[in-house]
Amino acid sequence: MLDLRQIDNSNNPHRVSVCLMIATALMWSLGGVLIKSVEWNPMAISGARSGIAAIVLLAAVRRPKFTWSFPQVGGAVAYVGTVSLFAIANKLTTAANAILLQYTSPIWIALLGAAFLGERATWADWLAITTVMVGMALFFADDLTQASFLGTIIAIASGFCFGCLTLFLRKQKDGSPLETVILGNILTALISIPFMLGSSPGSRGWLLLAVTGIFQLGLPYLLYTTAIKHITALDAILIATIEPILNPVWVLLAIGERPGPWALVGGAVVLLSVTVRSAVTAVGSNFLAARKPVTATGSDYASVHSTATAVGSDSVSVRSVVAPIGSDSESVPGSLAPTYDTNEPDRPDCPDS
Repeated sequence: MLDLRQIDNSNNPHRVSVCLMIATALMWSLGGVLIKSVEWNPMAISGARSGIAAIVLLAAVRRPKFTWSFPQVGGAVAYVGTVSLFAIANKLTTAANAILLQYTSPIWIALLGAAFLGERATWADWLAITTVMVGMALFFADDLTQASFLGTIIAIASGFCFGCLTLFLRKQKDGSPLETVILGNILTALISIPFMLGSSPGSRGWLLLAVTGIFQLGLPYLLYTTAIKHITALDAILIATIEPILNPVWVLLAIGERPGPWALVGGAVVLLSVTVRSAVTAVGSNFLAARKPVTATGSDYASVHSTATAVGSDSVSVRSVVAPIGSDSESVPGSLAPTYDTNEPDRPDCPDS
């Protein structure tokens, strides 16, 4: 069994971390097909998998520190919205619509970052925002039924919650965001109890829920927070695009669900816009950091928007800028700018699957 604590002492921690990130993105991408394969109320599905994920994370952390601060509680509430709305959207519309629209979370971060974190959007941010809005509009050009139209709206709301989650996580850059994720999973499980009563997904459904909670939420977060310390921001951004690309592919192969042609075009626009903008931001931040003197203090590096948060003494990121948690990705999400520390390599921004 791989001991994640030994990665720092391995011969090539960067290579190992890249492999862990690829495994993380692959596990996140299973969210759509697993949710669609369980015949149960979507809120019940969301609660069951979050309850299982909470057990996995509590077993790993052992002694979580709940401060009940506004960012921690606010982030937990945003997490509930992210994973619950993602599960509902997957039942009402296609997996492609759900994941690609949740992938718009960095755009909401750019819009709200100035008010919440004092980080103003640049002209490049506004260009990306405009392009993504055009891509989102294309989703509605398909011949939507009443259910799929509602599902598309809910998917957009899930992306908004994911963006808010990232903002709350970044607000805790001097604390521990992993507790926010744990608290969010616990809250999701508790509010979903009424939807579980009087029905059951069956033995096959419970097996799929166990797989979802362990391998699509709990374990990916542990791998991600380990790997993110040894790879660059650009690496994480590019690797994270595996999730929104493969998510609808698995659903197509397993269930035969095909997204509409305009949704595919809109999804491509969203995916390309967010990825290019994030990559440009990462490269630009790398250039700025390279020009900093070696003796730069922590406050100097704070000028490059921080995207990582600290858990105990280890600095970790909860989610990549382009990787949506509902992702189910409970996988916590992402900002538009990477962070740099004088003692650690650069890393991407934070966010469910």
